[in-house]
Amino acid sequence: MTEPVKACIALGSNVGDRLATLERACDYLADVFGSLRLSQLYETEPVGCPEGSPLFLNACVEVSTDMEPKALLSLCQKIENELGRERTGEYGAPRTCDVDVIYHGETIMNTPELTLPHPRAHIREFVLRPLCDIDPQLRLPGQPLTVSELLAALPAERPQVVPFDL
Repeated sequence: MTEPVKACIALGSNVGDRLATLERACDYLADVFGSLRLSQLYETEPVGCPEGSPLFLNACVEVSTDMEPKALLSLCQKIENELGRERTGEYGAPRTCDVDVIYHGETIMNTPELTLPHPRAHIREFVLRPLCDIDPQLRLPGQPLTVSELLAALPAERPQVVPFDL
């Protein structure tokens, strides 16, 4: 058995009852990991999605886990499937949910199934802003800057990410 590490899972939804979907994803994660550190929710303009795609709700969850990275990925894909994710083959197509591994301890890996840390986390406000809620001094593996410094360095012109009031 390996020592537990902190891992982050990004959640997103832009089809159906987005809030209920993210709540259910958190329930699944809490059933597996117990306590969760949850960011605020954000409503986000779609990035890399087909024209006219609906707005996303996004959040990040930090967990403590002794799961290996690929086992964590399998859990995330199982949650997506249980929440009705349909893979159409179209990149960025609207979806009930995304459940993505952002980092897993200090793991750096690049396999056909999984790249860690997530290859675009450091340039996406809808990931960086929730990560700052959890730990603004966090450094993603291989990154010289903290997530708050990465967020501050993003271009001024970017898709809108705004807090979502419950």
